[in-house]
Amino acid sequence: MTADGPLTEEDLSAMERRAAAAAPGPWAAWLEGRHGIGGDSFIQVRPEADQDDEIYVSRFVEGAQLPGQDPRLDADIDFIAAARQDVPRLIAEVRRLRAAAERSRGW
Repeated sequence: MTADGPLTEEDLSAMERRAAAAAPGPWAAWLEGRHGIGGDSFIQVRPEADQDDEIYVSRFVEGAQLPGQDPRLDADIDFIAAARQDVPRLIAEVRRLRAAAERSRGW
């Protein structure tokens, strides 16, 4: 897959396999600044679980770790958490649109 080339079915299948291998969603971003939780921001993997199931992310810029309440880190955590739900939906939508295009061409 190239960054600017069209997605092949092989590309979509590889994305689908990675999504399927990850912990099931939905995932939720818990950002210290947004939720006033104290401590570090994290991704809650199983919000319904009785016990903690969390992913903590650190980001280093020019060798220095960003603090827990940094808008760049918050944006990354939001993106990662949302990707768990977004990627499978995007794959399904690409396939749906391709099938519709093929039907309209009479293939």
